Amino acid sequence: MAIGDLARRIEELLEPEAEANGFELVAVEQAGGRHVPVIRVLLDREDGVTIDDLAAANEWISAVLDETDVVSGSYTLEVSSPGVDRPLRKLADFERFAGETATLKTRAAQTGRTTWTGRIEGVEGDRVVLDVDDESVAVPFNEILKARLKGVVDFGKGGTT
Repeated sequence: MAIGDLARRIEELLEPEAEANGFELVAVEQAGGRHVPVIRVLLDREDGVTIDDLAAANEWISAVLDETDVVSGSYTLEVSSPGVDRPLRKLADFERFAGETATLKTRAAQTGRTTWTGRIEGVEGDRVVLDVDDESVAVPFNEILKARLKGVVDFGKGGTT
């Protein structure tokens, strides 16, 4: 099974369990080698997740992975919140985080660029609209390879913005 295929298969298995346990499954990522892969599961809730939430989630995620034997052999499981640089994977993510700053990497170069950083204005049809240097840019969703919030940590106020 190819690396991307394994992450997609695990995502399919965990999505209903995450919802049943009150979580949003943000992403499943695979890292490391084929012999002992690292499986990263990013979970979120509207009001955020706690360490206790993640510890409990680790148990049901391990159970699903072990019962289905989707990962052959040993693996390392990492369960965490998405953090300030949260991946944006669905059009709904861009609607939800309108007003926040994001970085997008695209497949096709629009006006000579494949990387865009700007404030998310929202979604228009199948396009993500960003304010990039005071200019509105509409990026086709199907051209986006990777997108993340660009979290800014303000240590003076003790939080993220």
